[in-house]
Amino acid sequence: MGVFGIILSLALLMYLAYRGITVLVLAPILALLAAFFSGGVALLPTYTEVFMVNLANYAKAYFPLFLLGAIFGKLMDETGAAKAIAHWIVEKVGKDRAILAIVLSCGVLTYGGVSLFVVAFAVYPLAAALFRETGTPKRLIPACIALGSFTFTMTALPGTPQIQNAIPIPFFKTDAYAAPILGIIAGILMFVLGTYWLQMRAKRFIANGEGYLPDGIVDETAAAAEAGLEKPLPSVGMAILPIIIVLVLNFFLSKIYFPGQEQALVPILEKYNTTPGKVIGIWSIIIALVVSILFIVVTNFKRINMMETINKGAYGSMLAILNTASEVGYGNVIAGLAAFAIIKEGILGIAPGNPLIGTAISVNVLAGITGSASGGMSIALGAMGETFYNLALQNGINPEVLHRITTLSCGGFDSLPHNGAVITLLGICGLNHKQSYADIGMVSVVIPVITTIVAIILGTMGIV
Repeated sequence: MGVFGIILSLALLMYLAYRGITVLVLAPILALLAAFFSGGVALLPTYTEVFMVNLANYAKAYFPLFLLGAIFGKLMDETGAAKAIAHWIVEKVGKDRAILAIVLSCGVLTYGGVSLFVVAFAVYPLAAALFRETGTPKRLIPACIALGSFTFTMTALPGTPQIQNAIPIPFFKTDAYAAPILGIIAGILMFVLGTYWLQMRAKRFIANGEGYLPDGIVDETAAAAEAGLEKPLPSVGMAILPIIIVLVLNFFLSKIYFPGQEQALVPILEKYNTTPGKVIGIWSIIIALVVSILFIVVTNFKRINMMETINKGAYGSMLAILNTASEVGYGNVIAGLAAFAIIKEGILGIAPGNPLIGTAISVNVLAGITGSASGGMSIALGAMGETFYNLALQNGINPEVLHRITTLSCGGFDSLPHNGAVITLLGICGLNHKQSYADIGMVSVVIPVITTIVAIILGTMGIV
């Protein structure tokens, strides 16, 4: 009955989240449902001492990243920096390469730390104008944005400040630049395969007589979206400097400065029951984002309402962190049930000598069920992160490889149709699942899963 309760709980979480019910309500209720089926579990203590404690611990560890990332993204949006970068890339790549231009625009922005939601709002107006001008089918815009935002820059490229690349740091004692060669290979593979797929689809649609819009469909979102392109934009040099600051400062702090201070940090951190390996990566990203935010504020102080923009970014981070933290609380309740030991043994038994496979399966499945890359990863690592880490050491696998496989895995099944980012992206573009999800699914589910398999093979061979 315990296993049945867990399966029922997970199925309801996926279905009801897809129906639009917030996980803030679903997570505690369905966690307690699974506990009820397990029998002998006190429900109220489970809620207050397991669910809420783990929710709070997650918020403590990652709230600064959510907060600073949201503020940074909002500033890049309101100052016009995001649009300026996208315009420049389109100009350099050429309007005749519309798909490549939009993918690269999204990739540069997300690799620099701008949240995928901000990227979608910033790039869509440009994509709509560009695709209409070149006759490229509009139905491919969501997949282009998804490829540039949900895949190689979110999970593969070393140093990305996206939250998905930060979560494994304390579990595996790594940093944001873990397994750089493996990450670059995986990123290139996703980018090349995804771009090839979209260009092939565009040629097929155009050959069948489809233009920007299929016959009979009215583009109701175009005028409003393209109105935003008329606003004055900063120079591309000033627009891209904040991104350069984040990447360079993060690298310097995590690879040079803090490692050089590690011996001095040990006695200090012992008082807080932690180690340098667990916090250096997080500290580096926090400082890099703070410095970049200050740079944007100083250089754009008179251009926008700074207080209003920062407040909007801060408020926007609240729902994101609470949603993910609630999923983490849910996952830790499930992980503490006796029946979960059966499921855990089943996952570990798939490839007992290779923790990379167990990690990939558990993270992918949980990301798919929750519809969240960060949520699914956090649940899997909270339940089995220490086990995977110890198995990696026992089998001579570099923890950096484990880190990169974990991030790659969270970017696979997370983009199933019920994913909130997918639904939001389609809404921004004025399209529906029937029109665009097949291509979104190919570039953000199928190709990333194939890439993860390739990365596991390369990681097992010792490529770091």
